[in-house]
Amino acid sequence: MSKKIKFIDLFCGLGGFRIALEKQNCKCVFSSDIDEAVSKVYENNFGDYPSGDITKIDAKDIPEFDILCGGFPCQSFSIAGKRLGFEDTRGTMFFEVARILREKKPKAFILENVKGLTNHDKGKTLNTILDILNELGYDFVYKVLNSSDFGIPQSRERWYCVGVRKDLKINLNENDIFPPEQMLLYSYDDIIDDKKKYDSYKISDICKKNIQTYIDKVKDRKSKYTLAYEIRPSRCQFRANGISPCLTAKMGTGGNNVPVVVELNRKLTERECLKLMGYPDTYKIGTGAQAYKQIGNSVIVPILEYISKQLVELLKKGEAIQ
Repeated sequence: MSKKIKFIDLFCGLGGFRIALEKQNCKCVFSSDIDEAVSKVYENNFGDYPSGDITKIDAKDIPEFDILCGGFPCQSFSIAGKRLGFEDTRGTMFFEVARILREKKPKAFILENVKGLTNHDKGKTLNTILDILNELGYDFVYKVLNSSDFGIPQSRERWYCVGVRKDLKINLNENDIFPPEQMLLYSYDDIIDDKKKYDSYKISDICKKNIQTYIDKVKDRKSKYTLAYEIRPSRCQFRANGISPCLTAKMGTGGNNVPVVVELNRKLTERECLKLMGYPDTYKIGTGAQAYKQIGNSVIVPILEYISKQLVELLKKGEAIQ
C-alpha cells in the first residue's frame, strides 16, 4: 500500500489547497502565510497556525514532502526577461516557490495565480516562470480556467500550473489534469439567504440611488436576483444570469466593493461569498473587512479538488509514491 502523500501549503490563506488535498487523503506537513488575521482563521479550521514570512524560513526547516501547493502573490517582475534564470525572480514570491523546489525537489507542484500573469510584461513574466520550472527539472502543464465553466457560479479566471519532476517520467497531459467544462452546479440564487433580514448588510441610500440610476441597463434577466457591483455615481455594473462577478480582495476595503443583491437592498454576506468560492458549509469564517479580503484572495476549492485528484492518481499510477 502506498504511503500517505505529503504536501506543503504556501501562501495558504484560508486553506483552499489544503481542503482539496486532504480530500485526496494527503497530509499537510507545513503551511505558511505572513498575514496574522488569516492565519488565525486557518488555525481555527485546521488546528495548525501557519509559519510566518516564507522569505525568512530556511528550506532545511521544512519537513520532507511530495507536493508543493501555492497561490503565490504576483508582484511585478522588475527584471523578468533578461535571461538571468533563477535570479530573474529575486524579490518576488515566485522566487520563494522556486527556492523551495530547488532545495527540496518534491515530486510535484500545483500553482495558482491571476489570469493577468499570462500577459504581464508582454508575456515575459510567464516565460521566465516557465523557463525556471524547466531549469529546476520539472515537466508541467498550465491553463487559464474560469470557475463559471466548471460548475461554480462566479466569473473568476485563474492560471493553474501543475508539474512533476522529470525523472519520474510521468506523461503529463492537460486533458488528464484539468477538469472538463460542465454546467453550473448551482447559481447564486441558490446560495442567497432571503430568510434573514441581515440589517447590518443593508446598503446606504446613496448606494441605492446609484443603483437605481443604472438599473435599466439590466437586460435578459435569468435569475431571481440581480447583483450590482462597481457601484459609483458615474457607473454601475450588473449580473442577472446566476453567475456572480469576480470576488476580489478589494471587498475588504469598504465602500461599495462587495456585490449587492438589488432586490434585498443588501450586500452579499461573508458566508454567501465563501460559497461562491466553493468552500464547504462547515468552514468557519469571520465577519467584516478582513473576512471579505480573505475570501477575495482565496482559491476556487472544487477546481483544485479535481486537479489534486488527477495529480495524486498520476503519481500513484507512476509509482512515484512508494
